[in-house]
Formats: sequence, structure tokens, C-alpha cells
Amino acid sequence: MCGILGVVAKNAVNQVLYDGLLVLQHRGQDAAGIVTAEGATFHMHKGGGMVRDVFRTRNMRGLLGACGIGHTRYPTAGSAWSAAESQPFYVNSPFGIVLGHNGNLTNTDQLKSDLFRQDLRHVNTNSDSEVLLNVLAHELQEGAANYKLDPATIFAAVSGVHRRCRGAYAVVAMIAGYGLLAFRDPYGIRPLVYGKMETEHGTEYLVSSESVALDALGFKLERDIAPGEAIFIDEDGHFYSQQCALNSSLNPCIFEYVYLARPDSVMDGISVYETRLRMGESLADKIKREYAQLDIDVVIPIPDSSRPAAMQLANRLNLPYREGFIKNRYIGRTFIMPGQGIRKKSVRQKLNAIGMEFKGKNVMLVDDSIVRGTTSREIVQMAREAGARKVFFASAAPPVRFANVYGIDMPTRDELIATGRSDEEIAREIGADHLIYQDLSALIDDVRSVNPRVMNFEDSCFSGNYVTGDVTQAYLDGVEAQRREGSKQAAFAASQLDLNLEVID
Repeated sequence: MCGILGVVAKNAVNQVLYDGLLVLQHRGQDAAGIVTAEGATFHMHKGGGMVRDVFRTRNMRGLLGACGIGHTRYPTAGSAWSAAESQPFYVNSPFGIVLGHNGNLTNTDQLKSDLFRQDLRHVNTNSDSEVLLNVLAHELQEGAANYKLDPATIFAAVSGVHRRCRGAYAVVAMIAGYGLLAFRDPYGIRPLVYGKMETEHGTEYLVSSESVALDALGFKLERDIAPGEAIFIDEDGHFYSQQCALNSSLNPCIFEYVYLARPDSVMDGISVYETRLRMGESLADKIKREYAQLDIDVVIPIPDSSRPAAMQLANRLNLPYREGFIKNRYIGRTFIMPGQGIRKKSVRQKLNAIGMEFKGKNVMLVDDSIVRGTTSREIVQMAREAGARKVFFASAAPPVRFANVYGIDMPTRDELIATGRSDEEIAREIGADHLIYQDLSALIDDVRSVNPRVMNFEDSCFSGNYVTGDVTQAYLDGVEAQRREGSKQAAFAASQLDLNLEVID
């Protein structure tokens, strides 16, 4: 999961890109980068950390030009941050191209081999995004007559990318001297939208992972970029689009609606906020059917993404809704944090219980999902320490039992608390008196009901079904081995940090 932006405007875009990345900060807190184009010249600045930490006034002053792309990074496949892997990436042959990518390729190793042995191109990092960039560069080179590009040639190159690349990818790229290119994989797994703004100087365009960036920056949402489609906007603001995949189908990632996206976003015609309300309703209906014996005094959300579901659940069950936890907004998402030790330590820094809402009560805690269970266990313990008589736990999502290989860094199966355990066993693991999971069929109905034209979803972390059809057990084993190694590196780094802090003390 990453956040990507692309802008073609009539004036400087550095501030627009910076403000847009702030809005998409929830999609990645690991690194950030901006590249602007001034004619055929690129200006780039990127680095590790939050957007506000990466960019200073002196950096912004150097980002000249009326066209640009931005990226906020969240590592996938267990990788730790390195300066070399922050995005956007750049190549200078045969054209100057910069690219930002949200997703994950599932045939990276084969593509690396083909690039080296057949295309005579070299990849300097372990990032699949750099691989994707080089595939695009090669396809442009193959199709360009006399090294000149036009929209038809660019779209033909994207068709070549679709033929060669597997997995999930939403992409923004700039070609020096030509303009902005954006495209989405043939399955439409990761989100990508575009909008425009009419100004006195002409039409300006913005491409974004989520519609909320368009809202915040004053652009009108036009539509989602379709699966397999590419759009190209030249430097003069002329807009072109074309379907570039032979076979495409819409399969948006359902976890976007559960947890990843901001509630005020609309993706593939589906309001994230409305889906979360409906998740609360269907979860309440399940509690009525199967857990009517529970004597619930109060419903309390675990901030923030579970709040709409918890409110609607409480309303449907005719129960009081209360805010029982106060969130420290200066701590990063625990789901994103590498290393179990760091994650566990951060929970109590991130949340604090309001004792009066728990003391002597049977509380129903509502969360968007349960992944590792570490956070859930700590929160249940906090509720008990605050005086709760009983603690029930409801998840607006089904049990997460499988790895996600399309751009979300799910843990290995032995770290997923639901793997090999019944609901009762998971309840004991997290210390809850009862645990209620959403049913997958109900979750799909909740999301589909907002836009019935979306028939299918990428739900592999719940179902184990991988829509691209190329994910084998051997591939999953390799991904898990890589993630384990990444976790070891993160744990070692954390231990060294703790050691250094002890020495300082």
C-alpha cells in the first residue's frame, strides 16, 4: 500500500503535490518523494520518513515546473526502508522517465532476469517498482520510431507492460518533454482516480490513489481509471485515454474498504464511509442471530477506522455508543510498524483508556480487523485494567488467514493469529470473553451494495483466492521467507535502538 499523485497544471505544482501527499499520508509513512518537470528537466527530492519530515523549504524551492508526481511509501514483502528504494524511481534511457507505483508485482524475479538477459537493462535495487519502470522504458524504446513519442506509441508500451507484468499495480509516471502517464493493472486491484479543475489559464488534471486528495485540493472527481486503462496528459494539457489490456476485469482490494482507505474517499464508485456503516449493520445482525445471550452495556470503537462500523452497530442493537480510548495521533499505525517488539510497545503509547467508560461494565470493543492479534490483546488488557467486568470483541472483517501479495505487507501465516485457530481459541489468545467475526459473504455484500456494478473483489487475505491466477505455493513460501528475514532485520534494528537508548540513559 502506497500513495501516488500526478499533476499537470498551468503553474508550479510543488505545493499541490506536497499538500496531496499529506492527505495520502495514511497510505505510507516509510518514505516520501516528489519529482517535478520543467521542460525536459526533472527536479527530484525524496527521503525516509513522514512527508512533513522529508521536505523543507529549501527542498520545495528546487521543485520547479507545472507537471509532477509524488509518492508516499509503505514497504511491501517484509522490506525495510532504504534510501535507494524510496520513490519515484528514474531512468534516463531511452527517455527520461520517473515512476511511482502502488502495488506489488508477483513475477518480479522473472522480469529481472528478462531485463538483464534480453532487454540489456540493469536494476539497482530489490524494488519491484524499479523493475516495472524498466519494463515500461524498454517497451517505449521498442515502439518509438526515431525516438519520438505520441499517445498511440505510449499506449502501445503500456499494453506491453500488461503483457509482461503480473500482480497489482497502479502507476503514475512522467516522460521528460512529453507529459504525465497513469495506468492501472488489468484486474484493477489497487485504486486510481483522476479529476480536473477549470482555471482561467486552462484545465488542470490530478491523478491520485484516493478521491480525498482531489477533494482537498479543489479538483472535481471525473472517474476511476479503469482496469487495464491508461491515460496520458501532455504538457499542454491535452487529455488522452485508451484501454490497453486485452482482457480486463474489476477486482478492487476489499481490504481498502475495511482498513486502508480514508473514510471520506470514494473508490470504484463505492463510498468507503458507507461501506463501513453497512459493515456495522451486518455485524449487529450477526450478534442478534448468534450472540443474543451477551449482556452488552456499551459499544466502544478502537480508533479510528472502526468508528463508523461501531456507531452503526450500537444504533442497530439499541445500545449506548461511547468513546473509550483516546488516540495519540503522533504515533504511526501499528499495523505498518516493522517488528513485533516495536508494535507491542507502541500500543499503549498510541491509546489510553477512559476509565469511567469501562468500570463495572460489559463492553463490546469493535475493531476494523484483527491481523496479528498483538494490538487486540493489549487493548483487551487495557479495558480490563480500566475496570471492565467483561470484554467482548467484534471484528468488522473476517479472520485474516492468508498472505496478501498485491501490495499489503501481511505477516507470515505463523504470525497471523487466525491461522489454524478457531474463533474460541483466538478469543482466548487475545483475552476476550467472546469474539465475533464478520462473515466474508456479508462483507462482500456490504461493499457491493454501495455499487452493485462491482461484482468481484480481491479478498485473498480472507479467502486464499488470488485473482491473478499465478500465485503458487512456492511463490507464497518465498514471500514468507523474505518477510521473515525482513522481520529479523527490523527486530535487530529495534534491539540496537533500545541498547543505544540504555547507553544514553
